[in-house]
Amino acid sequence: MQDTENSLNAAPSLLVIFGGSGDLARRKLIPAMYNLYLDGLLPEGFAILGLGRKQMTHELFRALLREAAGKFSRQMIVEDKWTTFEKSIHYISGEIEKRQLYDDIAVFSKKLGGECNRLFYLAIPPTSYSPACRGLCQAGLVSAKDDSPTSRVIVEKPIGHDLSSAKEINAVIADVFHESQIYRIDHYLGKETVQNLLVFRFANSIFEPLWNHHHIDHIQITAAEEDGVGTRASYYDGAGALRDMVQNHILQLLCLVAMEPPWSLDADVVRDARLEVLRSLRPIVGEEGVKQYTVRAQYGPATVHGEEVPGYRREASIPADSTTETFVAIKAFVDNWRWAGVPFYLRTGKRMKKRTTEIAVQFKAVPEVLFNANKDRPLDANL
Repeated sequence: MQDTENSLNAAPSLLVIFGGSGDLARRKLIPAMYNLYLDGLLPEGFAILGLGRKQMTHELFRALLREAAGKFSRQMIVEDKWTTFEKSIHYISGEIEKRQLYDDIAVFSKKLGGECNRLFYLAIPPTSYSPACRGLCQAGLVSAKDDSPTSRVIVEKPIGHDLSSAKEINAVIADVFHESQIYRIDHYLGKETVQNLLVFRFANSIFEPLWNHHHIDHIQITAAEEDGVGTRASYYDGAGALRDMVQNHILQLLCLVAMEPPWSLDADVVRDARLEVLRSLRPIVGEEGVKQYTVRAQYGPATVHGEEVPGYRREASIPADSTTETFVAIKAFVDNWRWAGVPFYLRTGKRMKKRTTEIAVQFKAVPEVLFNANKDRPLDANL
């Protein structure tokens, strides 16, 4: 489906999306692929295969994605371009736990003609990662790390519900895919401002001498959303704001702000620098620690843009007695030399006043306020 002369000269590739009709695929993945197509960055012979439980024709699936792309694509929908693009989109229904689904994937892959590179995107709950990886392996859909065609897998956060389940899931994935074939994605790191953080910090010599506890009073990291849980109710009620946002997105932002300068921009080197920040985080211990350093809350009914919206417990598919938090705030400390005593205020929530992701660095005040120190004698404008 080569559209421009700038299209990459690559082998035919198949993107298989588990959860193809879900929120992530509709809001993020398909609009992103359409934009890559418009920019001429998809190879000849590229195809998308959506997987889901619902029985659906290719045409109905394409219509569903067309509507979503119209809402969420960063570029305008050009009908003739979309018509060409959607010819690469296909759909298969099936159960993740059953072998038939993976046999159907294998048959579809062969129909593309010859061998094709395969990218598996697990846009599904983490409880389904294990059967998905095992099914792909048993159907012979995963090649060795250095073989051609290539096989890759992308897993979304959260990977598991707690430490033990995360270890179990990672072990299953590692049994099927080599580490170099595994991409654990955090889409917050793709934001332009986030990517600019490393440049802001390490390419500007003016900041490095000031970037420590001697000069910084505190740092605030905020990720606020205007929307409620929407169509993610069943997932969200089992996760909550802490697991959905803090343990991945916000901690990644904290790491980029607080990390030591890496000796290179190699992925492993940057990862190790971020890991040192996480190891330096002060544990919040016991009930008293939780009370002192954290806040949890749920959003209630409100009027948003002139429209009445329900509170969290009145949302569809949310239990009336749910205690899942939709807002969380944490006062964190990074106990190392650079950040000793500097509080990091982390907060995230749904149904907030405005949608924003921001990092605010508050520098310490100078010892004496020379200008306008006497409120009874304000300075006149000298104009």
